[in-house]
Amino acid sequence: MTAPSSQTMAIQACLDRLRGGDESARAELLNRACGRLRALARKLLKGFPKVRRWEQSDDVLQNALMRLYRTLKDVPPQGVSDFLRLAALNIRRELLDLAKHYYGPQGRGARHATWGTDDSSTRGDESGLAPPDDPSREPGRLAAWSEFHEQIGALPGEEREVFDLLWYQGLSQAEAAGLLGVSERTVKRRWQSARLRLHEALKGEVPE
Repeated sequence: MTAPSSQTMAIQACLDRLRGGDESARAELLNRACGRLRALARKLLKGFPKVRRWEQSDDVLQNALMRLYRTLKDVPPQGVSDFLRLAALNIRRELLDLAKHYYGPQGRGARHATWGTDDSSTRGDESGLAPPDDPSREPGRLAAWSEFHEQIGALPGEEREVFDLLWYQGLSQAEAAGLLGVSERTVKRRWQSARLRLHEALKGEVPE
């Protein structure tokens, strides 16, 4: 099994202090994890290309960190994997709220002439069409994306944490194994089981 990194151990130390009542650990925790969370926000924002037209990853991260800071006061996570899952959840919620804000019925993005124009600077690609995986392209697609996240939240705990680490966090199976203190074989088994459950729940509509 892969040993936890020094950053992982530092984050765990902050979590232990936070659960022990040290309020100063909240801000330190976010500072220590900021680099990892910034990379996560950048990755998740790629799934919302039309939101990216209006918002930058640092702005998304800043708002998500405010959400996370408040959440940590009420729900201090037990371990690093729990903390990362909670962080990913808050970033996803921020992105979904932004998608609804810009592309809901009254959103300015939905009324904006973005596609099919001659201005290449406002296009998602050379065709002038929204990418097929853009969850903000239409209400139905946004609803499907929301359902996908809800189904992830409904996975059994061990499968959900593996899915979060591999799919959202972008960790390798070896890194996830070290973080969780299990073998890579166990991570692979939970990953495959999680994907199968999602495939069945979503009738095959599982994003790659």
